[in-house]
Amino acid sequence: MKHSLLSFVLAFAITAVALASCSEVTPPEPYGPVPTARQLAWHETEYYAFVHFTTTTFRDVEWGYGDADPDEFQPAKYNPAQWVEVMKAAGMKGVILTAKHHDGFCLWPSKLTDYSVAHSSWKDGKGDVVGDLAKEAQRVGLKFGVYLSPWDRHDLRYGTPDYIDYYRGQLRELLTQYGPIFEVWEDGANGGDGYYGGLCEKRQIQPGYYDWGNTSALIRELQPDCIIWGNGPDARWCGNESGWMKEPNWAVADVEGEAMWHPAEVDVSIRPGWFYHASEDDKVKSLDHLMKIYYESVGRGANLILNIPPNKEGLIHPVDSARLVEFGQALEREFSQPLSKSGVKKFEASNERGGSRKFGARRVMDGDKATYWATDDSIQQASMTMILKKPERLYAMRLREPIQLGQRIESFSVEALNGSDEWQTVAEGTTIGPQHLMRLPDMEASALRVTVQSSKACPLLSEVQLFLPPKE
Repeated sequence: MKHSLLSFVLAFAITAVALASCSEVTPPEPYGPVPTARQLAWHETEYYAFVHFTTTTFRDVEWGYGDADPDEFQPAKYNPAQWVEVMKAAGMKGVILTAKHHDGFCLWPSKLTDYSVAHSSWKDGKGDVVGDLAKEAQRVGLKFGVYLSPWDRHDLRYGTPDYIDYYRGQLRELLTQYGPIFEVWEDGANGGDGYYGGLCEKRQIQPGYYDWGNTSALIRELQPDCIIWGNGPDARWCGNESGWMKEPNWAVADVEGEAMWHPAEVDVSIRPGWFYHASEDDKVKSLDHLMKIYYESVGRGANLILNIPPNKEGLIHPVDSARLVEFGQALEREFSQPLSKSGVKKFEASNERGGSRKFGARRVMDGDKATYWATDDSIQQASMTMILKKPERLYAMRLREPIQLGQRIESFSVEALNGSDEWQTVAEGTTIGPQHLMRLPDMEASALRVTVQSSKACPLLSEVQLFLPPKE
């Protein structure tokens, strides 16, 4: 009896010491700049629509000169409900509207100008595209954002201090009348020839003319959760309009001499142009091309904004809508067969922080982005292995870092254990950040090993998700 009691006491003491040891393992410190709460929410949005629509649509040109009569805006079958249904079917999570493009025509009844839908005979001057789309987006659960061009080829004040007051006044209208705005787009096209109140001349602006710092402060005041894209501190351009993000893709960038979390957004149109042109009806991007864009944008840790231009009738053209529905179905099918945690026999790692299960390799498949596999601070190269319960045919994989603690990983590789019990490299990459998606070779594997070859600090992975081939 005494022996049994002593064994129990010893076992209890050992367990208590082990638990105490685990609880004393501290999490890694954040590395470098980290995303704000608004940026974390933006990263979750991933993929959304752009809508280019104005008097330019009716002139069959890309950039309006600013001299179109407001009455030229006449979308006879205008139906923003159709737009959002197509976007939802395409798997999108939001939409950004060109409330005012370079031509200066406003798609809402601005009280600050006579160059708007309120001065068109369309809908007897009572039209409001911004309001209609904001309402429809909310109805189907899409986030809503606005594009407001800083360059205005119509307005006489452009290039003077008075124009900046006008621009900020328009922002105030847009950010106080239409509910939550998840992103404001500030384009980089600045100055050139235009109508300018009938003077028809060329105007150049000086560096600092827009005073973006104070404009950003206004946006923060009116919409604290809004992402400021382009000229603001929250998100940046990927560097091209072709639909791909270069690698490596670091979300940390230099903003006015300070290192900040400044992630990239990839902007591309489903057609060659940004506005609708009937001549491009046979040039809508193919399904394969759209999937390539997705893997090279979202799949490389950037957000994707895909432009869908309404036609002169005010509808998404049937060719575009059919392709977008097809794309949404393809995306759903692409990631429809994730390997569940129950399909993994064992998780192993070359190092687990403090030997603690709290930071163990199994965290990469617990479905919680807040938890992660972590190594000790002194480790910058490490590997984790998933031994599968049975051989599985490979298809795709997604990796994620817990970006709330910064971005660290510089390069990685993925190996698969094949039927010959040999490890075969099936993928290699550089940065991971919010996520890294990759297709894998068509082969069977009984185990997978992810190796972090280089990291700026101890590597962390919040997700290693294997996708099996979609069912036919």
